[in-house]
Amino acid sequence: MTDIYCPLDTPSLETATKWAADLAGHVGGMKIGLEFFNAQGPQGVKAVTDMGMPLFLDLKFFDIPNTVAGAVRSVTPLAPYMLNVHASGGPAMMKAALEAAEQTSASLGIERPKVIAVTVLTSFDESDLESVGVSASPRDQVVRLASLARDCGLDGVVCSAHEIAAIRDACGPDFKLVVPGIRPAGADVADQKRVMAPPEAAKAGANHLVIGRPITQAADPVAAARAINASMADL
Repeated sequence: MTDIYCPLDTPSLETATKWAADLAGHVGGMKIGLEFFNAQGPQGVKAVTDMGMPLFLDLKFFDIPNTVAGAVRSVTPLAPYMLNVHASGGPAMMKAALEAAEQTSASLGIERPKVIAVTVLTSFDESDLESVGVSASPRDQVVRLASLARDCGLDGVVCSAHEIAAIRDACGPDFKLVVPGIRPAGADVADQKRVMAPPEAAKAGANHLVIGRPITQAADPVAAARAINASMADL
């Protein structure tokens, strides 16, 4: 079953906790990224997780293996459901992140967070990849990085909906696919390029859809979340 993770993309603790409270029961979990984390830090994250919603900690770690391992050790006590690193950081970095999550969660007696890898940002298209020296198509680059993440033992990847089928073929049915770039029919795509509507992404096999602005910037966020869930109800 596909569920929704709603980003709390705001520097305001008051706004983030209101969104989380209002949307509880209407989405599968909350996503905290750089904007909120840099403004509110771990205490802000704790204020959200104390409300009982599963958390996707979307900080996209990308550094040398030792630094990334230290970062993962620092955030694992916040008990996120999942956290992410950049697959482009390479095998040693991804393995270090996974090992740090395993060791830290075991020492605390908590469930290990799912460790997933960012493949190619959904704001990128082929010309963007070319500009940074990648000659492969977005699809081929995503599948290459997803396969690398799987081989390193990670639980899944972040990808666009357009690569779901190819990743399923390469990595199997149990590999978790977290899919941003989701826009209901008629919604503004903003800075996203590789987008898809929620029913199509769910039908393609996404595990978690990341849907932010179409919900949080709606006049009634709860009604918007309900409508998106209804659009996927019969799949």
